[in-house]
Amino acid sequence: MRRAFAPLLALMLLALPLAAQQAPAPAPPSEQIVAGLSRDDVDITTSFDGSEIIIYGAIKRETRIPQGHPLDVIVAVEGPAQTLTVRHKERRLGIWINTGRVSIGSAPSFYAVATTRPLHLILPPAEDQRYRVSIPLAMRAFAGPMEVEDAVPYTAALIRLRQANGLYRQDDGTVRLAEQTLFRADVRLPANLVEGFYSTRIFLLRDGQVIDTFRAPIEVRKVGLERWLYRLALEQPFIYGIMSLAIAVAAGWAASAAFRLVKRP
Repeated sequence: MRRAFAPLLALMLLALPLAAQQAPAPAPPSEQIVAGLSRDDVDITTSFDGSEIIIYGAIKRETRIPQGHPLDVIVAVEGPAQTLTVRHKERRLGIWINTGRVSIGSAPSFYAVATTRPLHLILPPAEDQRYRVSIPLAMRAFAGPMEVEDAVPYTAALIRLRQANGLYRQDDGTVRLAEQTLFRADVRLPANLVEGFYSTRIFLLRDGQVIDTFRAPIEVRKVGLERWLYRLALEQPFIYGIMSLAIAVAAGWAASAAFRLVKRP
């Protein structure tokens, strides 16, 4: 029996690589994004007051535009992730004390979403969970054990604070789509950016389904005196501290000397 099955087993093993080679490749999406950025780097100088990046592109397709099924585009720009702790304070007996905290393991330092139409109308919750497009879902993980029963008020407070500082933004209806083919989004970057690599994601949707995605990086870096001081503070904190103290002493002495000259009769 074993001898009878041996040739058959050998033929099956030889057929496996052939079947794998002949397996059809997944078909490309019927509509694809072809996009670019007006610039892929941002330099932070001492006079930096923000910047604007234009994200533009077109929809490549092999067939006619489906009628009655509008196309939508979502553009998301995300800054380097940070680990932080959100605390809740309450005043008890005249003293402000911490009554709860939530440690967030991954929160973007900057996050902007631009869309062709209101986000909740074009992106179903299931697709949002899959791609993490909306601002609340951009926070990907919690660090350590949960000390509170509900973390939503803490993340909502963080979102409100960063929205007030211009770091989190949702701009519905700001992506311009022409003839269901060409699109453009103008994303404003605030002055209080952190250094690092930013990620640009573009989503193409039809009937609430993401049919294609596109990614592109943006490098934000300090240059000139700003970068020198930043590197000095990180790599030589003692020298940076001595220099800061010397500058403070010199400024104080100069102010005192000027005051004496003004008061001199």
